[in-house]
Amino acid sequence: MSLKVPKANNVQLFKEGYKHLQGLEDAVLRNIQAVSELSDLLRTSFGPNGRNKLLINHLGRLFVTSDAATIIKEIEVVHPAAKLLVMASQAQGSEMGDATNTVIIFAGELLKKAEHLLIMGLHPSEVIKGYELACTKALGELENLSTSSLPSPFTQSSLAEALKPAIASKQYGFEDTLSVLVADAALAVMPKNPKNFNVDNVRVVKIMGGNLSGSRVVQGMVFGREPEGIIKKVTKAKVVVFTSALDIAQTETKGTVLIKNADEMLNFTRGEEKHIEKIFKEIADSGVKVIIAGSSVGELALHYLNRFNIAVLKVLSKFDLRRVSRVVNATPLARVGVPTPEEAGYVDVFETTEIGGDRVTVLRQLRDDEAGYDPRTEKTRTATIVLRGATANHLDDLERAIDNGVNVIKALLKDPRLVPGAGATELELGKRVDAYGSGLKGLAQHAVKRYATALEVVPRTLAENALGGAEGNEVLSRLWAKHEQKGGEAWGVDVEAEKDGTLVATDFKILDSLAAKSWAIKLGTEAAVSVLSVDSIIMSKPAGGPKVPQQAGNWDDDD
Repeated sequence: MSLKVPKANNVQLFKEGYKHLQGLEDAVLRNIQAVSELSDLLRTSFGPNGRNKLLINHLGRLFVTSDAATIIKEIEVVHPAAKLLVMASQAQGSEMGDATNTVIIFAGELLKKAEHLLIMGLHPSEVIKGYELACTKALGELENLSTSSLPSPFTQSSLAEALKPAIASKQYGFEDTLSVLVADAALAVMPKNPKNFNVDNVRVVKIMGGNLSGSRVVQGMVFGREPEGIIKKVTKAKVVVFTSALDIAQTETKGTVLIKNADEMLNFTRGEEKHIEKIFKEIADSGVKVIIAGSSVGELALHYLNRFNIAVLKVLSKFDLRRVSRVVNATPLARVGVPTPEEAGYVDVFETTEIGGDRVTVLRQLRDDEAGYDPRTEKTRTATIVLRGATANHLDDLERAIDNGVNVIKALLKDPRLVPGAGATELELGKRVDAYGSGLKGLAQHAVKRYATALEVVPRTLAENALGGAEGNEVLSRLWAKHEQKGGEAWGVDVEAEKDGTLVATDFKILDSLAAKSWAIKLGTEAAVSVLSVDSIIMSKPAGGPKVPQQAGNWDDDD
């Protein structure tokens, strides 16, 4: 019998203020609890009937949204395990732009199922092994579930159909209008090789007032401000883009000027005026009709620009300046002067129009069905969706749905395969992974079977959010029965519950991108495995000195 030597209590491993949690109870189960809380928070926002969250961030800005990517960005999660899930969700957002919520609720569900196994006495490594086996099997089976793919070349109707489910999950009821707008905008800027499609080329401009049916797509850029000068409309114009201010250069040091007589007084500013006039006359002589300035426009400069009939637009965002340079095919110049023919751009129409009560400036190239179209000029590389809506929050949410739609197009261009949506794919994968788990030997089979039940979370959440908890269970058992039949792979949740709460997803054109699903399963499993493989948490003392105590009133008030 070995002798147990008692440990000394005063061995200090870390600096003062460190927190060290270890063991199953303190580290693993506590992490699972934190992750479950995050996934439960976002679970109610999943699917077309997901509820909105009202968030107020640290700057006091208000958000009303059911978009998981926005919610996790604004709530500033501090728990280290929950942060792992947030990172996985952000990776899904940057890779696919869709299914960010799926990653979090799936990883959360995997960890909830793992909790039971760990309490029963399974070692985390057995659970991890089982989850990894199940993930490999699920991804393999997913390849076989593809029912159709996006036809090539793309048409407006086929793109709109593919976008509808993704947009409906954010803006249920508006998906028909929004998917047509996004499809139009994407086709307008689609390059000859669709794989080079850039999501940045579809812009959104939000204009308050009116309603969504007043939204439209403009081929080109739309700016929510008027031109600076008196020239408001120019057609077939040469354009130059300056990043600097159009103004008299100021000296860095103060200077003193001694004026001896009246003539010197009169001639004092004449030199500056002559210099500015010379610059703008040279620019006008080179054929430039539109100037886009990246900074301020001085009064004197504006006077000469109006005199030479040059339109000038101020664009203060350097990102927008880059985009407008791409639209007109110009090189942004840091100095004010005559551009070379290669540096100057060209635009068919520069005009100021009124949308609602706001006056906006539009830079666009003519479409091939418009009068005056010249096939030799380059096709525009940017399309702008002009959104109308009653409130700023609603417009922000519509913009998020559009961003989602554009990202889905990007994902479908990489991999055009589609799988049944409405939770049908996840339930079928769950059924197949469960069958695979029954044939395994060893302790890992328990984890594989728990993985199969965790996949159920997607159809269950869709049903619960749409029809309520009790009815959700009923719908799920009906779905299981239908998936057991031959050819029942496409049965999913009917969120409108027109019959018994189930429908064939392919008949209703509810299809999701295979690539997005595959990434969501992969990243969700990885996040869950990362949390399970942690056995101790070591937190150092936060930086910064002691906090200043808050006083009740103003320090200057007399008691």
